[in-house]
Amino acid sequence: MIQYINLIKDILKNGEKRMDRTKTGTLSKFGTQSRYDLREGFPLLTTKKMFFKGIVHEMLWFIKGDTNIKYLVDNNVNIWNEWPFEIYKKSKDYNNETIKEFIEKIKTDDEFAKVYGELGPVYGKQWRNFNGIDQLKNLINNIKNNPYSRRHIITAWNPSEVEKMALPPCHSLFQFYVSESGFLDLQLYQRSGDIFLGVPFNIASYSLLLILVSLECNLTPRFFVHTIGDAHIYLNHIDQVNLQITREPLKLAKLEVNFDNKTIFDIKFEDIKLIDYKSHQQIKGEIAV
Repeated sequence: MIQYINLIKDILKNGEKRMDRTKTGTLSKFGTQSRYDLREGFPLLTTKKMFFKGIVHEMLWFIKGDTNIKYLVDNNVNIWNEWPFEIYKKSKDYNNETIKEFIEKIKTDDEFAKVYGELGPVYGKQWRNFNGIDQLKNLINNIKNNPYSRRHIITAWNPSEVEKMALPPCHSLFQFYVSESGFLDLQLYQRSGDIFLGVPFNIASYSLLLILVSLECNLTPRFFVHTIGDAHIYLNHIDQVNLQITREPLKLAKLEVNFDNKTIFDIKFEDIKLIDYKSHQQIKGEIAV
């Protein structure tokens, strides 16, 4: 994962200091690109311990078209909690609950979860129902039936619904490419990338998606190409990334997926196994909301 370390170094050296929506402040560089070869292993960051369980559950959540955090919190994945909590705090029903109390209500009260666990028409909605179009099913059919098309694209950026989303999509558009030799590549355009917290997650998430689509379409996963618009390090993460670049990247893990008699829409968490993952210790950082 030297590509990720090089990305950090580039932004530390060449980034522009900017204020941002969260009022935290960033070092920002516009227009970066990194390429990860999945034949070398699964690109899960090793310079800090990653929450692989959260990566898998979130991707399965996207694939099934879900937009409510209840599935995630029921599986102890809390990566989306802050956004609906901020919305809840502005509601008439808010009674000074902590975020921990809010999440407990999501887990135990289905009616509460239906109202306050909802993020609006975010990723899963757009992938599976973009103004009535199931982009994911169409994409898979097109890869199978017209592999060399240049239109293997899914977009999560829906201008007609973006204002209804708790968080407009950061990883906003991706495209697949089928080589004549039977490889499948995936390029993601990410409009905004939180280099310390979000981007390592995104690299692994879309690499997982590449593997799942490859299995569905009987192809071999090859390159994940990650293009970022505003690639930024929050100013309260500078110490954390400086620590990371002192750590030697370790050998990449492998991913095994039980795809027997399944489609991409049938895959469960238990079907996906991470093999031989070794990493340096966890590094914590506050999320900017």
